[in-house]
Amino acid sequence: MELWKSIAVILVGSIFVDNFVLSKFLGCCPFLGVSKKTSSALGMSGAVTFVMTLSAAVTWPIFHYILDPFGMSYLKIIAFILIIATLVQVVEIVLKRVLPSLYASLGVYLPLITTNCAVLGVTILNIDNNYGFIESIVNAFGAGIGFSVALVMFSGVREKLETCDIPKAFRGIPSALIAASIVSLSFAGFAGLIG
Repeated sequence: MELWKSIAVILVGSIFVDNFVLSKFLGCCPFLGVSKKTSSALGMSGAVTFVMTLSAAVTWPIFHYILDPFGMSYLKIIAFILIIATLVQVVEIVLKRVLPSLYASLGVYLPLITTNCAVLGVTILNIDNNYGFIESIVNAFGAGIGFSVALVMFSGVREKLETCDIPKAFRGIPSALIAASIVSLSFAGFAGLIG
């Protein structure tokens, strides 16, 4: 029962309390770049969640069974980046063949998942927090869901902003940043949820 409680705390914490975009401010490039339309936000959300979860499932055993036992834990960042880059290439190939319209709408932001600090951050935090294999996967999945919730919420706000009469000085990025700060304030209310 203690494992399930721990998993629930990790899942809720990674989605709401420690949201990578709105609390840790990691992964802001795709957050601002792909959030103009909800359809592309959903596609990016799925891709990031998939890559985060799969990268946690692959990097955890590599660190614990190869890098750490042989005294090469200092190579974890390089190894993790190579693993993430490989997974992103797989996602890119699959999307290009299966959903070419989504692939085109994501544009340059799809390969940028490789350098998305949120994806690398979740794999490193799993090691730093001494999570087990299942806990690492749950944390990564929760972080992906949290990224998705933030991205889809923000895309809805940005779509609404397109129809509003905004002063010329605030159009584009300024209004997007103000809206992002307001969305992040909504997640600040979850800060005391997990102790």
